[in-house]
Amino acid sequence: MIASWHLDWLVGGMENVNLVRGAFIGISFLFVAPTTIGESTVSNSATKAETSVHRHVKQFVTRYINANREDLQLIAKRSLKPFAITDEVFRSYKLPVQLKYLAVIESELKTTAVSKVGAVGPWQLMPETARDLGLKVDSGEDERTHYYKSTKAAAKYLKDLYAEFGDWLLVLAAYNGGPKPVYHAMKVSGSRNFWTLQAYLPAESRMHVKRYIATYYYFERNDAFIANL
Repeated sequence: MIASWHLDWLVGGMENVNLVRGAFIGISFLFVAPTTIGESTVSNSATKAETSVHRHVKQFVTRYINANREDLQLIAKRSLKPFAITDEVFRSYKLPVQLKYLAVIESELKTTAVSKVGAVGPWQLMPETARDLGLKVDSGEDERTHYYKSTKAAAKYLKDLYAEFGDWLLVLAAYNGGPKPVYHAMKVSGSRNFWTLQAYLPAESRMHVKRYIATYYYFERNDAFIANL
């Protein structure tokens, strides 16, 4: 199982972490709202483009990949079919296909994955959420374990969350812990910027976002970024 890094030293002091031309070009969808979803506005995370990526983010990416390299390699070997399904579904919903890496940290792409709180399948959907998204979950059948159907449900949920928050980093945090903790963090911090409000999120949710970023870099193999770590 991929390790969950509890690096509280990453919290705080990162208000100016934004999109960097070159190193972050491949992951720019996280910081800039795509015109295909909702309004064509730039998210708060990109209000000051082309600033330096905070060294703690790069350190986290490096340490996470090094600690989980063997597991990530095994996941990559079985990723061809799951990623092909996700790419097809996400394109149909006009979602960034890079969001497929969310399933890596949720379940390692396993349809049989079950969490201690009852989330099931590659997208780790709770029963009530899955039913709300149109999946059948009962004693006879659990469509959360069906890769195509559960991916369609995850796409609907991600699109709904983006319509709600308008910022992909907040979407990732809300996917993990629900919208309420994100709204609380926004209210307490007085900000919609993930890097500013993250200290007020549950530890699991803020680390979920950072694990996603690190996983993205592993699979995309952003040479410009890795070379400068």
